[in-house]
Amino acid sequence: MTEIIAGVAIPQTPAAVEATSFVQKMTSPLIFHHSRRVFIFSMLRAHALGLQPDPELLYLSALFHDTGLSMPYSDVEQRFELDGADHARKFMLDRGFSDAAAEVVWTAIALHTTPGIPGRMGAEVAATNFGVLTDIVGLGLGELNREQVEEITAAHPRGDFKNEFLRAFVDGLSHRPDTTYGTVNADVLEHFIPGFRRTSMVDRITGSVWPQ
Repeated sequence: MTEIIAGVAIPQTPAAVEATSFVQKMTSPLIFHHSRRVFIFSMLRAHALGLQPDPELLYLSALFHDTGLSMPYSDVEQRFELDGADHARKFMLDRGFSDAAAEVVWTAIALHTTPGIPGRMGAEVAATNFGVLTDIVGLGLGELNREQVEEITAAHPRGDFKNEFLRAFVDGLSHRPDTTYGTVNADVLEHFIPGFRRTSMVDRITGSVWPQ
């Protein structure tokens, strides 16, 4: 039976159904509900902008995009976005997706916090970023139908999302602060962790091994 929220059909392919169960079990309700909202907002924003993303690939991008906050992919310290992207790619390749399809989802997740670039890329990459921005900072929210937004948040409640999501960032990144270099994630650690000071590009240039 097709699940429709705010006029958006939730993909029911075997991979989508399995990914839904996987992410729901392996992450917190906060991340799960956020990820599902991101998909729906991504589809609505895509439609408004004339983009035509593949719904299944967009759904997998949205579901896995924040899994790296709670599920480090390996012992190697890397950006949480890369953890999520690696999770998604392995999930897809293990289930017979093409390398090209897995690469689309990997890129959408890896770049979802990067300002300015995803929106100029392919439909799935751009739409994922737009959906994230809508759910996190409300970008484009005023352009959406109010009844649709209410239906989305009824199906996937926000609760105390602002505070809880920031806490999830701190919990997921405080043990690997160096991975936030050059990203918006450093904003969170600098705000919440006493004594944390981000390394800037100026620091790296002036502190390099070059004598001049």
